[in-house]
Amino acid sequence: MGKPTRVTNDIRRLRFINGEMTQAELARRIDVTRQTVIAIELGRYSPSLEVAFQIAHEFNLPLDAVFRYTSTDH
Repeated sequence: MGKPTRVTNDIRRLRFINGEMTQAELARRIDVTRQTVIAIELGRYSPSLEVAFQIAHEFNLPLDAVFRYTSTDH
């Protein structure tokens, strides 16, 4: 797969604290594959803006509480 993205996330932690939601359940709720959820969690894939908002909505959180962009600028 391609190089890792600079977008990081707390999806795994959020799934755990929200009733130990499975990757498959989150994928079903936002209408993507489980493999997509895995890739996003691992930082191998940046979700579309729409999917990112859907994920944040599932956890009742603002987008920046779920995702962060790590800049290489100092």
